[in-house]
Amino acid sequence: MRAAVLGSPVAHSLSPVLHNAAYAAMGLEGWSYGMHECGEHRLAAFVAGLGPEWAGLSLTMPLKRRTLELADTSTELARAVGGANTLVRRGGGWHADNTDVEGIAEALTEAGIGAPREAVILGAGATAASALAALVRMGTTAPVTVLARDTARAGVVAEAADRLGHPVRIEPLSALGEHLDTDLVVSSLPSGAADAHTGPLAASRADLFDVVYAPWPTAAADAVAGRGGRVVGGFPMLLHQAVAQVRMMTGAEDVPAEAVGAVRAAGEAELARRARVPAR
Repeated sequence: MRAAVLGSPVAHSLSPVLHNAAYAAMGLEGWSYGMHECGEHRLAAFVAGLGPEWAGLSLTMPLKRRTLELADTSTELARAVGGANTLVRRGGGWHADNTDVEGIAEALTEAGIGAPREAVILGAGATAASALAALVRMGTTAPVTVLARDTARAGVVAEAADRLGHPVRIEPLSALGEHLDTDLVVSSLPSGAADAHTGPLAASRADLFDVVYAPWPTAAADAVAGRGGRVVGGFPMLLHQAVAQVRMMTGAEDVPAEAVGAVRAAGEAELARRARVPAR
């Protein structure tokens, strides 16, 4: 059976390392997982051309919204978030789901961070929408503050909040220092984008979940860890969302703990290898 990750750009993806490690640990001989560069305009044709040997696809940017549109069926969660990162065969068609939400919730739980009483999300795109859904799933009831680099472009997370039935306050990221009387900060910003805000983060009492996994640690992570706050990086999220995809694509009732450990070790080894490779 075959599976793969699609996106553009996709060459940096850790998914092949994680999924293939899971297949090996679970004894799934004949299973393979690859990667394909694919933009939005090619996605429908790519999916239509897949034979019965294909079990599923992982979708990264910029394909998550388009994936939800072309799927035959989809979960309520994927529709609420507004995007899908997973396609699996179901009933002769393609079924869309979103495992980013599970990945975020599992990463926080694993670090001993339960449902925060109050939370702030940095960024207002697709990952921010998944983070909001994860916080709701964990039991956060208070309105969540979303700090956007451009509040006029915060529609993705605002629409997700409406579908989830959870109130959000959207404010400019430049006002971060005014919103750090909170339990948890979730940074959905790309690598380096939060570096200018390390001062306020270091002065706050909040824990930090930063979705960046390389290079790690980020300046924001160093700032929070330096004053004793709990920090969760993007790799645990990536790990747990991949494990959820393996479960869905293979039809396994669960992924054994030893297989999860093998996936974690393979991902950490690959990240360490990449960190040793000189920049070109």
